[in-house]
Amino acid sequence: MQLKQKIVALAILPLLLAIAAIGVLVQAQALRLGEQQQRLIENSIIASKRAELRNYVELGLSAIAPLYASGRDDPVTQQQVLAILLGLDYGNDGYFFVYDDQGRSLMHPRQPELVGRNLLTMADPERVQAIQALLHSAQRGDGFQRYQWQKPSTGLATEKLAYVVMLDRWGWMLGTGLYLDDVEQATRQARSELAANIRRTLWGLAGVALVAVLLVFAGGMTLNLSEQRLADRKLQLLAQRVVSSQEEERSRVSRELHDGISQLLVSVKFRLELACHELEAGSRQALGTLRDGLARLGGAISEVRRISHDLRPSLLDTIGLPAAIGQLAAEFERRSGLAVEYRQRLESAHLPDTEAVALFRIVQEALANVERHARASGVSILLEQRGATVQLGVVDDGIGFDVERTEQARCGGIGLRNMRERVEHLGGRFRLSSAPGRTELMVTLPLAG
Repeated sequence: MQLKQKIVALAILPLLLAIAAIGVLVQAQALRLGEQQQRLIENSIIASKRAELRNYVELGLSAIAPLYASGRDDPVTQQQVLAILLGLDYGNDGYFFVYDDQGRSLMHPRQPELVGRNLLTMADPERVQAIQALLHSAQRGDGFQRYQWQKPSTGLATEKLAYVVMLDRWGWMLGTGLYLDDVEQATRQARSELAANIRRTLWGLAGVALVAVLLVFAGGMTLNLSEQRLADRKLQLLAQRVVSSQEEERSRVSRELHDGISQLLVSVKFRLELACHELEAGSRQALGTLRDGLARLGGAISEVRRISHDLRPSLLDTIGLPAAIGQLAAEFERRSGLAVEYRQRLESAHLPDTEAVALFRIVQEALANVERHARASGVSILLEQRGATVQLGVVDDGIGFDVERTEQARCGGIGLRNMRERVEHLGGRFRLSSAPGRTELMVTLPLAG
């Protein structure tokens, strides 16, 4: 993956993960709330059915109260009571039933085939012995019991809630019940609505994620194009600076060769030609002229060495950085007439060739700037080791300058900006401060190993 693709991926993946996590949390919370809603709906319906069953049973008891309260326990009275209860129907599936305390069916309006049978051990599809459970509930006094029973309107086993009471004097259990398929239908509808809401929420999150991804992608592409154009401009400027630096260095070498070496060699040539003419003429001045030509030839050789030294400081390879800077400072002092104080405490630190050349060039450029612009009377150079770093400081007492404006204005040569970039490229720190009477350049580079 390219860098821009990694950046876009790092921007999109956390967003997608966050939206996915939000979706999971929303789904879990919705399911939990849905379960609570289902329980509330079911409890509400069950509570209303309990109240309704109590009312039905009280209605049945009030219908048979005159006969039951008469104190007659003969079969005729009991048959009259059963007949009254047999006619108390409500709705398609609402009826009363009567069992004795042994589990024998005494009256069942919807399933007359059960009358006279002992159903105490009969179990529903869930293995619940319904009649036995109803008897126990009636005898305890709570009266309510849930079980499955055949629904008359459909003929299917359906969950039912019954409420029963005991007619203690006769040993009868009287009760009625309501089927709970409407509860199941209500909870099923609630689950369906919940699932639909969850789907809509997840689709909404997916839409938000898609829009966010598109925005991030569009922003990333826009930023990438902008950064690419900026990088191209910087690359063009850098290429121009490299070309300008090369041309300036070539121009400097060309000027020094033409104005220095070439003039010296032409002068040597003239002195040697003059010496030849004087020798042919037998003049006694020929030897002096020849010696003067040799002296000028020595000057040309020294100038060649100086130019070579400027192109590549060979002193670094022979005597090391501290001594090379010391010799550079001594030559600068002789040439410029400025007082130079040089101190070094580099100990046994090892500097790679790249760092040593960089520090030497920085000192060289700094001294050249002092000579050309500072109008100083003295320069101080300090080279020392501090912990895992090597520090170089160059301080002069010149007139000072505006650092920011000067760095922005200088585009060619090594210059202040090139010195800063050279140091930062090596992982170091470059600091330059200037005021009238004191200009300080400080460079810090990490030591190898």
